[in-house]
Amino acid sequence: MIRVMVVDDHPIVRAGIVGLLETEPDFEVVGEAVSGEEALALAASAAPDVVLMDLRMPGMGGVEATRQMLAGAVTGGGSTSNGSTPRVLVFTTYEDDDQILAAIEAGAHGYLVKAAPAEELAAGVRAVAAGQTVLAPSIAAQLVRRAQGGDAGPKNSGDTVSLTPRESEILALVADGLSNPAIATKLFIGESTVKTHLLHVFEKLGVSDRTRAVTRAMELGLL
Repeated sequence: MIRVMVVDDHPIVRAGIVGLLETEPDFEVVGEAVSGEEALALAASAAPDVVLMDLRMPGMGGVEATRQMLAGAVTGGGSTSNGSTPRVLVFTTYEDDDQILAAIEAGAHGYLVKAAPAEELAAGVRAVAAGQTVLAPSIAAQLVRRAQGGDAGPKNSGDTVSLTPRESEILALVADGLSNPAIATKLFIGESTVKTHLLHVFEKLGVSDRTRAVTRAMELGLL
């Protein structure tokens, strides 16, 4: 079994990642953390083989957490089930050149974006656990262009997607982990109205579920 720890501060995104991992027969999710500090502390007791690490979180971000984790700064030693240091697979919405390079320089063993298909994530976890380095094709292309001195191209196409203030408000609450009934209660609107707004959001973002909507909105800088 590959022991995996998930580090992400967005509840619904984290739940979606955990749900995907738990469908794989050779994965065991041994911990969840919402910040770099919590990840460092939890890794000591959870002893993960692979840490799925987001980059931008409250407090200590993923780059510094990766650097400290791989330098052996995990409280209590932080060894894996095999007695070695965990391997870190960055799994984030951000494809910024500086973020990529910072994560790699910190020692990350792979870099995947959250828009990747579920099978790509699973394959990436297995590859990193096996000692390989994994880069999403878009990330590899950016690094090649940067090494060649070329332009990395546009970061995203967020200017082509526009959400209404109410759609943005509802999506932000979804990202915080609220259910449709909870959102309706908080905003003093009907649950059917919440569903209608979410359907419009799904259509604009080209997704079919709440987790992908949050992930895509983060990728486009809408959250």
